[in-house]
Amino acid sequence: MRRWRFSELSLLWKIMLSTSVAVTALFAFTGEIVLKSITQTMSASLDEEVRASSEAYKSLWKSRAELISNVSRIISNMSDVRAAFSSNDTATIKDTAGELWKKISNLNAIFLVADPQGEVRASLSGVTPSSLSQLKNMDVVLKAQATFPEQASGFFLQDGDLYQISITPVYVQSTLGRQDILIDVLVAGYQVDASVAQELKKSTGGSEFLFLTPGRVIASTLNPRATETVRDNLAKARGDQRVSDGVAEYARLETPLTDITGAEVGKVYILRSFANASRHITALYTKIILLWLVAMSAGFLLTYLLARRIVEPVKQLDRAAAEVAHQNYAISVEVRSDDEIGRLARTFNTMCASIRQAREDLIRQERISTIGRLSSSIVHDLRNPLAAIYGGSEMLVDADLPPAHVKRLAGNIYRASRRIQELLQDLLNVSRGKSLQPEPCRLRDVAAAACEALGVAAEAQAVSLTLSIPPEIELPLERNRVERTFMNLIGNALEAMPDGGEVRISAALENGSVVVQVEDNGPGIAPEIRSKLFQPFVTAGKRNGLGLGLALSRQTVLDHGGDMWVDSVAGHGARFSFRLPGAQVAQTQTLPV
Repeated sequence: MRRWRFSELSLLWKIMLSTSVAVTALFAFTGEIVLKSITQTMSASLDEEVRASSEAYKSLWKSRAELISNVSRIISNMSDVRAAFSSNDTATIKDTAGELWKKISNLNAIFLVADPQGEVRASLSGVTPSSLSQLKNMDVVLKAQATFPEQASGFFLQDGDLYQISITPVYVQSTLGRQDILIDVLVAGYQVDASVAQELKKSTGGSEFLFLTPGRVIASTLNPRATETVRDNLAKARGDQRVSDGVAEYARLETPLTDITGAEVGKVYILRSFANASRHITALYTKIILLWLVAMSAGFLLTYLLARRIVEPVKQLDRAAAEVAHQNYAISVEVRSDDEIGRLARTFNTMCASIRQAREDLIRQERISTIGRLSSSIVHDLRNPLAAIYGGSEMLVDADLPPAHVKRLAGNIYRASRRIQELLQDLLNVSRGKSLQPEPCRLRDVAAAACEALGVAAEAQAVSLTLSIPPEIELPLERNRVERTFMNLIGNALEAMPDGGEVRISAALENGSVVVQVEDNGPGIAPEIRSKLFQPFVTAGKRNGLGLGLALSRQTVLDHGGDMWVDSVAGHGARFSFRLPGAQVAQTQTLPV
């Protein structure tokens, strides 16, 4: 299958394809920039939302911790609570502190009472998890004493459960007036579970929360599958790299969870999904594709309409140029605009008009020149026969000649007049495209007649004529025209050798044709005119004549079905050759003695 090339397409298709490629490239480049910009903007927006969620999370945890701390501080400063705690009676402590807790706080929180050594004396809340209800000693109380009498707060990990707690000391005044005595410790807080995570998600506008401790997921707002996938990917993530749950990607922010001593017990990850952003980007990408299709369709239509208006004048110019190539200079194109194509059309019309005018002038001048050249050539060709007739007639009139001499002069006059008649008939036949019926002729006889006609001129110039044509060669010829061909070739050789030389006429049979050669040892033919030597009116170094002889001679050979050519080297003579078909060897007849 043949493969098409861009250079072979029409101008209209080149414009349309170029426009479509340009529009596609422009849309692709613009779409890529827009999508990249939107993606970066959305990514930055998600990162900002994650940071905002982190701030909201910190603010929420801080407010909850402060609320618990304030409630605990109020209870610890009440005289009834101090009195009850001083009694060391567990029931009294539980009843007194429990009533106050219910009156002061409506929080769904944990509230424990422990002694300074961390032994749990009472649980004052109905929501105490099982991991704390069975707890007898709390080491965290001993750790918090480093901050007493100030409160201590932080995260507390117990049996795989995570708590946010506030530890408040309860002091009573010593009876000896010394410093206050630590009698009990209030432990208040919240358990971090799924409900807390969901509350945080709701408070932060949809951010996902994942609470992790070493080896365990404490709470998560993601489904179990996504939670496990994200936890595994978090272990591999570096820096601010996004994490994926296998379906969606998340921007993340990591915050450590520390206990009351500042040691890290876990981490909370705040995640913001790219799902909505991806949906927006996909929708935008679809809109860009649809917009590109609409723009391409509209671009194709507009380009076709506009390009056709541009290309149509070019097509007209192309058709007109083809007509000019076929020498139809009367063609013209319609000028429809004043732009470059319009100016080109006007220039083309002006050029055609100039060519027509120049052609008419050239034809007129050529006709005049042709008439002059033809007249000169006819005069040249008629001069010799007329001179023979004039000279012979003058001798017959002015002299009293013997009969033999008179007969010879009469023969010369007859042959000269016959030559004039034949010349005029040849010119008439050539002009009308006519030819006579060939007749069988001996080639040597035809060439000998030409040599005899020019023998006097050759002798006067000291040029020898050598005839080497076998007498038995016979072929059908228009005798007068072929004889004139020999005369033209011999006459040209004589004019090329005014100081003497030799002309050799020879012939040989080749495959049913005869090849004739007319060779001289003159100066030869100049290379610059050799290729156009057989054109009319081409001459080289001739004193007379204007170059019709060789053109008519070659036409004679062509009319006989042959051809003529020339071989010449400057300074070493010229050899004219022509081939004539239909030659054969005639039978020699023996006459009886």
